[in-house]
Amino acid sequence: MTQSKVVFIAFAIEDERQRDFLKGQSLNARAPYEFIDMSVKEPYDSNWKDRVRTRIRRSHGVIVLVSKNSLTSSGQKWEIECAKEEEKPILGVWAYTDDRTSISGVSTVVWSDTNIAAFIDSL
Repeated sequence: MTQSKVVFIAFAIEDERQRDFLKGQSLNARAPYEFIDMSVKEPYDSNWKDRVRTRIRRSHGVIVLVSKNSLTSSGQKWEIECAKEEEKPILGVWAYTDDRTSISGVSTVVWSDTNIAAFIDSL
């Protein structure tokens, strides 16, 4: 069996439902990977950042759910910067079909099994 891949999901809390859909894909029997997210509903503190950095470090790559909400999400912005600092491969995936928001430094693709699987296979 293929080695499991650990993929960190960075998302704006307003896009939590989209995160749930993405995470649900990992439950498919053909999916040799697991998703991790560190969503919190409390203010960000240094403990949160330490825990997130540890999880990003142990991840093979990071998927960023990109939407208009990403532009104002300080937590997601920090997660993306942390992933860059840790030199993790990053894939942006548009969270909605009618939203093509751009995040500087994040290559973003349409949400599809093919695009997500190709990224994970490259890890």
